[in-house]
Amino acid sequence: MQKQNVALGILLMNLFIAFLGIGLVIPVTPTIMNELHISGTVVGYMVASFAVTQLLVSPIAGRWADRFGRKIMIVLGLLFFSISELLFGLGTSVETLFVSRMLGGVSAAFIMPAVNAFIADITTIQTRPKALGYMSAAISTGFIVGPGLGGFLAEFHSRLPFFFASALAGFAVILSLLTLREPNRNPEHTGTDGNTRGIRRIFSPLYFIAFMIILISAFGLAAFESLFALFVDHKFGFTPVDIAVIITGGAIVGAIVQVTLFDGLTKRLGEIRLIRYSLIASTSLVFILTLVNSYFSILLVTMTVFIGFDLMRPAVTSYLTKIAGNEQGFIGGMNSMFTSIGNVLGPIVGGILFDIDLNYPFYFATVLLAVGIGFTLAWKMPAQRTIHVQQDTFQ
Repeated sequence: MQKQNVALGILLMNLFIAFLGIGLVIPVTPTIMNELHISGTVVGYMVASFAVTQLLVSPIAGRWADRFGRKIMIVLGLLFFSISELLFGLGTSVETLFVSRMLGGVSAAFIMPAVNAFIADITTIQTRPKALGYMSAAISTGFIVGPGLGGFLAEFHSRLPFFFASALAGFAVILSLLTLREPNRNPEHTGTDGNTRGIRRIFSPLYFIAFMIILISAFGLAAFESLFALFVDHKFGFTPVDIAVIITGGAIVGAIVQVTLFDGLTKRLGEIRLIRYSLIASTSLVFILTLVNSYFSILLVTMTVFIGFDLMRPAVTSYLTKIAGNEQGFIGGMNSMFTSIGNVLGPIVGGILFDIDLNYPFYFATVLLAVGIGFTLAWKMPAQRTIHVQQDTFQ
């Protein structure tokens, strides 16, 4: 158990470092744009290139995590991330920045499925929700700390945050090589949906609804989250400080909820019901955002609107790890792939709708998330996995 806790701690540190590195560069992106005279359209394409690359590589990386091992994929992902940030820091041309972002997409595709599979290997069905809650909190905390630290480092030099992120990732590579051990496959993970092979497994009843929930929630979230700062600026006149307070406050609240409540809620409600209730809460709050008009009501809703998503994402991952058998890498890859599809399409659709009416991205997200609620009403834990979980509980 102590070795498992050490391994989990290293994994969480790696995730924190990776997402800290992503957050570090947010405050200096406009400066780099101005230095290289890059238009907003080009920046949009660069962001999309990250997500598209992650989308294309994730299914392959998931299979490789099952075939070659979790550790090697995590180490390679961190190495690619380090090189990506170094390239962006050194880049003096648009082409170099695109290569950097695409390499970043590869790194994300390598890291996330392998980390999910690693956690599934070193935890039991009873302890996994807590570990996944910690995983989501590590990601959220990286995003909380990153922009502030990046802004501080940028005071010395606009490229310093990229070099710092690269060095942090390099440290994580060395740490993982020296201390992380390839886990034994969890004996709880036996059997797969053997009648379905290849990419057709996506449409297996075992996985299909879970993957659709991932796609719908990522699509809906990205459709309004990418326009969130513009929305509160145009509609409510929020200053950059107001926006920073909202985003940071929401991230802190989300991290606290993930660490303190996720495990208990999962045990009490089960993943499917928790996902359903989280979707209902998120759908309601996204719609309410279009109705509120006083400063403090806006502040309250915007700081809590992301809690449902913060609970839903680890709940879907927990569900998938329970029913995936010995295909943990595969489901991790598919999780990343469907998330990437939503992250690519959401900002595009949201941007088009925002130009028509600033409330439309939120209406669109509300309808889309309501469809997700409908999916959960027809969703049940597969019978053979229910029996297996119940047996494990009483052992």
